[in-house]
Amino acid sequence: MTQHLTWGILGASGFARKITAPAIHAARRTHLKSIATRDPSKAVPFEDLVPGLRVESSYDAILADPEIDAVYIPLPNALHTEWSLKAAEAGKHVLCEKPIGLTTDDLDQLIAAREATGRLIAEAWMPAHHPQWQRTRALIAEGAIGRLHHVTGTFTYALGETPNIRLSQALGGGGLRDIGVYPIGAFRLATGLEPEPLHLDMEREEGVDTKTWVAARAGEVRFDFHVSMRAARYQHMMFHGTEGTLSLPAPFNPGVYGEARIIIAREGADVQVIRYPGIDQYVAQVEAVAAHVLDGEGFACPLEFSRGTQAVLDAIFDRAEG
Repeated sequence: MTQHLTWGILGASGFARKITAPAIHAARRTHLKSIATRDPSKAVPFEDLVPGLRVESSYDAILADPEIDAVYIPLPNALHTEWSLKAAEAGKHVLCEKPIGLTTDDLDQLIAAREATGRLIAEAWMPAHHPQWQRTRALIAEGAIGRLHHVTGTFTYALGETPNIRLSQALGGGGLRDIGVYPIGAFRLATGLEPEPLHLDMEREEGVDTKTWVAARAGEVRFDFHVSMRAARYQHMMFHGTEGTLSLPAPFNPGVYGEARIIIAREGADVQVIRYPGIDQYVAQVEAVAAHVLDGEGFACPLEFSRGTQAVLDAIFDRAEG
């Protein structure tokens, strides 16, 4: 059995250039061999990163390469399911940007393809691979803040005024699909609960959501979150229990937005701060793919988890349309 994974990238997106390609290059037991783009000039920064990188003019050329074990897909949202299916059917393991599908029906297709092909198909939801979230889940489960009462989450950024695929309805744009998956997924990962949206306030531009406030409930636990592409950059998650609070000031992009920390405050006790310096969750994500494929280790963000988050998004969109 091969002891490393050889990767190809379908598309020279800015995110792939700045974040994921460097992560693949830095990760252990991985090798970035190829990138596919119709514009050779977009491949230049990737070639600077990986001397000898092969540049293909079509995605199919990468899928046809027998030396490629895994592909990373950073295409527009509306193409994620299509090319994930094509890649798996071509015998490649798949790490696809979020959202990997636009509906739960898409996720069901992907799960069926994973079972039929025996290939990993996974959404690139990187918080699942960061130890701050693994510790958060354990702390809540062991009652570190008592019985959970209320959870709040926020993820916002200011989208520029230039044309942007995040404002394209045809390409699956919108704030919920771009960043709503983070507070929803974080709530589900940390608590093991499935929230039901009860009330929402949504603002749209060009047919896609740009600002959304959601009030949800999972049994006795309330969950309120806000995402926006038209507000100053900010992110935070807070878990409020009967005996204290647990908060994460850089829950989704630690290292880029701020230091990964878990802050636990209990009445009558010193505030406890657990720090995670120097961890690159994107490298951890790529290494988790290698560990799953090469060693048979479990994967922290299987499609079933992604489907659960998509089910919440589907319910939000249904309520918005209703």
